[in-house]
Amino acid sequence: MAYSKETILAVKADYARKWERAAAAADARRTEVELALPRVREIDRELSGTAPLVMRAALSGEGWETAFAEIKAHNLALQAEKTKLLEDAGFPADYTDIRYECPECKDTGYVGSTMCRCMKREMARREYEASGLGHLMETQSFATFDLSYYTGADGAAMERNVRALRQFAEHFTGRGDPSWLLLGGTGLGKTHLSTAVAKVLIDRGFGVSYVTAQDLIAAYRKSSFGDEQKDPTESLLTADLLIIDDLGTELSTAFTVSCVYSILNARLSAGRSTLVSTNLSQAELRERYADRITSRLFGEFYPLLFSGRDVRAQKLSRNVK
Repeated sequence: MAYSKETILAVKADYARKWERAAAAADARRTEVELALPRVREIDRELSGTAPLVMRAALSGEGWETAFAEIKAHNLALQAEKTKLLEDAGFPADYTDIRYECPECKDTGYVGSTMCRCMKREMARREYEASGLGHLMETQSFATFDLSYYTGADGAAMERNVRALRQFAEHFTGRGDPSWLLLGGTGLGKTHLSTAVAKVLIDRGFGVSYVTAQDLIAAYRKSSFGDEQKDPTESLLTADLLIIDDLGTELSTAFTVSCVYSILNARLSAGRSTLVSTNLSQAELRERYADRITSRLFGEFYPLLFSGRDVRAQKLSRNVK
């Protein structure tokens, strides 16, 4: 996932501050303990002098194994004494240790030279929130999707849709995953399930970009005619998953059709997954778009039909009652 420069700089700065806070908090706890227990300070000083002793033992030649074993035994005895002093005084044994939010990367954001999963997740979350739909992840997930609003054949179809998208999200790899076309009227749960998919992927450390069809066209217009230093279409092309919402609401011109084709074709060619939702029927999509677009939508995307009564209207009706 290629994150924006702004996101990268902001997240790295946050991680630097996070590590500094953890270290400062540990220093404060250490000072508290040393004031209460002066012997702990003496033990820490002895333990910090272990490295030179080990080095001298290693260079001493014959008998270094015995010297090393003695140093190790002495250190273990000091650590045991420190633990007893802390516990006897009512402190946890690890009270002076640095407490990292992420034990894998120790709040640096990296495990070796590889970006940690926690930093990837934070990068992706910020990118998703920048889309304007970040707040939806607080309430729209697979767990909060209520199938009771769908009955009969509609209910059975929606159960299949939820199951298919959940499996897709949970087994997503970032390369060669299927693309999806969500078809159906307004208020039937397309945005909710799109958000649910995005939430699972972000929690798993993948990058997700969300864009409405109108904003997609605006990004391409800026890319073609603007003077921005950063290409506004970059994240749309490189996201592990791109969600295009409300396809068909954009003004239909040769330029907009070309933009839609360009993004779909580029992502399919790169093996990147795209999730498209639309209120238009299959017939309306064929009438609105050129064959080169509809052939991809209906030939290379998995279609999921959303049917039933407008859930938002049902919720209002239930509240009134």
